[in-house]
Amino acid sequence: MIVQHSRKLLAGLISALRPRQWVKNGLVIIAPAAAGQITNAATLRHTGGAFLAFSLAASGLYLINDAKDRVADRLHPTKKFRAIASGVLPLPLALVAAALLLLGAMTTAWFVGGSAHGLFYVLATYVTLTLAYSIALKRQPVIEFAVVASGFFLRALGGAVASDLYVSSWFLAVTAFAALFLVIGKRTAELKELGGNAAAHRAVLAAYTPEFLRSALTLVASAVVTTYCLWAFDVSATGLSNIHHRVVLIRLTAVPVVIAILHILRRLERGDGGAPEDLVYSDHTLQALGLLWAALFVLGVHA
Repeated sequence: MIVQHSRKLLAGLISALRPRQWVKNGLVIIAPAAAGQITNAATLRHTGGAFLAFSLAASGLYLINDAKDRVADRLHPTKKFRAIASGVLPLPLALVAAALLLLGAMTTAWFVGGSAHGLFYVLATYVTLTLAYSIALKRQPVIEFAVVASGFFLRALGGAVASDLYVSSWFLAVTAFAALFLVIGKRTAELKELGGNAAAHRAVLAAYTPEFLRSALTLVASAVVTTYCLWAFDVSATGLSNIHHRVVLIRLTAVPVVIAILHILRRLERGDGGAPEDLVYSDHTLQALGLLWAALFVLGVHA
């Protein structure tokens, strides 16, 4: 009986940590990859540390958010099965686990966070913004776009500062706009899928219309393509050399990027888009385009 209870408790805790969401933390690899440093042993070590730090922090924040929303979640048709809301994971244990995870995350970030402990400060910003979002900002139209997008942006920035890598203004711009594109895309999919029940799922959706979200997506998609091309075609921005690298292949990476954006827009228009992690796991077209992008980039840097 005790063993069965312990297994149920452990399963509830693991579920509450949302390990499926850790794929988002893979964004820490973007800056090292873009700088052509991904094969460097020290860079890999620091990038792995950044991934661990963000994963620990994200799981701790999920526990805090679930603890805060446990009463409301019990009234929700699907969220009521979450570990804390259902009572599988006791509240005191969840809060202790959250505190330990956040402590572990910040400690990891301090020791692997570059010469000036940059990762520590990036992660602290991420934790602060996420808590602010959970408490109040998720109800603020448009502002919530920027706050959620900042989580993706800060992961990419964290991967750079963890290894003391230079990142250009164009790299930061394309990362920010791409994150914003994914967030607005997710809201578009939610509004289209849920229709009149959208506000019950996420209160802020009541402030959006399909026309507004479509216009916002078009605007941000244009910004993604523009800033990506400016990054890919500017040798000084990529940090690569016309002499030592096949920069034409780097420039060709713009092709799968544009096709991927068009593919996502088509899916959203059909109403079958969704969360970024769902697209990564289930969309074979995006996976193929990602592999093509990676192949072109690797050949451009190392061929």
